[in-house]
Formats: sequence, structure tokens, C-alpha cells
Amino acid sequence: MATLTTSKKNSEPKSDFGLPEERKYPMPDVAHARNAKARASQAEQAGKLSAADKKKVDSKADKVLHKK
Repeated sequence: MATLTTSKKNSEPKSDFGLPEERKYPMPDVAHARNAKARASQAEQAGKLSAADKKKVDSKADKVLHKK
């Protein structure tokens, strides 16, 4: 997975995030989309992410993954 620096993350458009309003779960490429799905699952299981937000992240990640 490519390194995503803070400045690169801050320059990404909101549309590249699983939760754009919070700028969480960046998905500029396929590797980050896979990682976002995994981290969202972990966060939901830990009670740190709602099921609705996980669904948003998964939906965005699936769109990025199917673009390849």
C-alpha cells in the first residue's frame, strides 16, 4: 500500500473518503479501500463505529474496488 502522508490526505477531495464529513477512511486507491473495509469492521466490532457508518464505508470501498 502506498504511503498516505498527512499533506496528501488533507489535499484529497472529500469524495475519496468513506466518511467524507469526518474525512475518515481515505480511499485514493484499491489498497486503501481494502484497508478501509477491514478497519471499519474492526471499529464496528469494538463499538467505535455505527452499523450505518460501516455500511457507508463498505459501499464506497466496493465502488473503488470494482473500478479496477
